[in-house]
Amino acid sequence: MEILLEEFYKIDLHLDKYHDRKVQIDERSYQINGITKSGKTQLVKSYLLSHKKSSYLYIDCNDIRIDVETLNDSLNKFCKDNRIDILVFDNYKEEFNFPNVSQLIITSEKKLPIPELDTLDLYPLDYEEFLAYEHKYDSSALNHFFQLGGLAVMHKIYSDERNIYLQQVFQNALDNIEFDILILCAKFNSQKLSAFTIYERLKAKRKISKDKLYKSFESLVEKKYIHLLEKFNHTRATKKVYLCDTSLKSALSLEKNFGRLFENMVYLELQKQNKELYYDDDLEFYLPQDDEIILCKPFADERKVFKKLESLEAFIFTYSIRKITVVTMNKEGSLSHPLSKVNIIPFDVWALGD
Repeated sequence: MEILLEEFYKIDLHLDKYHDRKVQIDERSYQINGITKSGKTQLVKSYLLSHKKSSYLYIDCNDIRIDVETLNDSLNKFCKDNRIDILVFDNYKEEFNFPNVSQLIITSEKKLPIPELDTLDLYPLDYEEFLAYEHKYDSSALNHFFQLGGLAVMHKIYSDERNIYLQQVFQNALDNIEFDILILCAKFNSQKLSAFTIYERLKAKRKISKDKLYKSFESLVEKKYIHLLEKFNHTRATKKVYLCDTSLKSALSLEKNFGRLFENMVYLELQKQNKELYYDDDLEFYLPQDDEIILCKPFADERKVFKKLESLEAFIFTYSIRKITVVTMNKEGSLSHPLSKVNIIPFDVWALGD
């Protein structure tokens, strides 16, 4: 194992066309959590390459040459002898022991109960981060965002290979049941969907226990491959399901509904703000801390928006909504409303706003 550690220590790390993320690593020790291809490895390598090569050791725990027991026995001495300040366990597995180093960084799909490590959640690119990969910012940028989603690697994949690539990547990252659940969630994205409904649909196709399916469903939520949104003031109501990245919709499903895909995209921008967020009947998102509701109407005109607001007046009055944001594809404007400020904003302007 000494020979392998020497190889890890001496090998040169490479980073191709990397753009800084909003999440950054400083001198603290971290666990970095995120789905496959969210950019965890690139973020770590970017940080390491800003330090002297002799000061760090990068280990990918997926390397099949590693004998964990032997590595655990050797690693502490190796780090001490070579004065390693920063150790990275990429794709960390819990059987690896931590040596005594100044800074420890691990990456994992799910958050692990390691109190000595600060947590960084890394999501796929948001729209602002995505624009860094565009050759120019014009009207085509938003269309590219719909096509490619937030996985930076998709900029390197030819258009005719993207769906198969995504299928293979996510099939390799998940077990069989998790992947089947993800396919159903892609079909029903931005709609109410329960684990029981998924069980009823899958049991007709394969032998599966309810307990196993529920655990797999919870695992997908924990690892943030899917996101669940609760109905306001109805904790037991069926939650709405959203995909971790909009590119999965076309890769895993033949269902076509641009409105739901657009809603999923708006949700992904919102959930990164770590604000309290709910859905309710006839409205997509309610932010109680901001006294705001957000409606997703990609192609709505002012007349349709006004008619929609009429159906929401009871909610607006009851909860003293001060701000109504209508997110569209390209419509922009404002409406006069006796109770609230109503802004109609194109997605690209809204996503890049404060």
